[in-house]
Amino acid sequence: MPNEIQLDWQPVPSPPRAPLTGRYVHLQPLDLAAHGDDLWLALQGPDADPLLWDYLPYGPFAERAAFDTWLAANAASADPLFFAVIELASQRAVGLLSFLRIAPRDGCIEIGHIAFGRAMQRSPASTEAVYLLAELAMGTLGYRRLEWKCNALNARSMRAAERLGFVYEGTFRQHMVIKGRNRDSAWFSILDREWPRCQAAFQRWLASANFDEQGRQKHSLEQLRASSQRG
Repeated sequence: MPNEIQLDWQPVPSPPRAPLTGRYVHLQPLDLAAHGDDLWLALQGPDADPLLWDYLPYGPFAERAAFDTWLAANAASADPLFFAVIELASQRAVGLLSFLRIAPRDGCIEIGHIAFGRAMQRSPASTEAVYLLAELAMGTLGYRRLEWKCNALNARSMRAAERLGFVYEGTFRQHMVIKGRNRDSAWFSILDREWPRCQAAFQRWLASANFDEQGRQKHSLEQLRASSQRG
């Protein structure tokens, strides 16, 4: 039943500040000394994505000192809880993301503050980074609700949420003011009853058998999720 009340619900643990490992990436708790040089190059270097900071409430950073101050504050934070994304092939930090709005009592948690370098975008690495956090929250820790929020004008984030299996719930109008501009926030979620289908699709999509010799996907994540639903 969609609105059934779980009378036996018990709070779940907060996510630990601990590494997570996949086939393409390794997530490490963010650390300025360990990851600062790589992240400066990936997010602010000459080959960085010029659109990266458009919808984030911070950045871009003209000077390394300001970037390091921002990174150090993120590394010290418990909520948001930040992770650096380490590409296993190069052993370099190529992006970061976080858990935020962590509510163990209610079983609700969000993935956000996503800043991926150009090398990660539209790659198995970016999908796996999100999957590793989602699997920890929904699969291992037992959260009931996983959230994704973004500026309603951010077409790339809106598409990514839907591709990853998040369900659009609506738009909060005039929700925030970011960098002096209005932000209408689009809300998405995956619920615990929806997670097994999403989990199966993620695992099948990330498997080596789903990619040809040139690294091209054979089946999209949406196709695999649809087939899991039919099954």
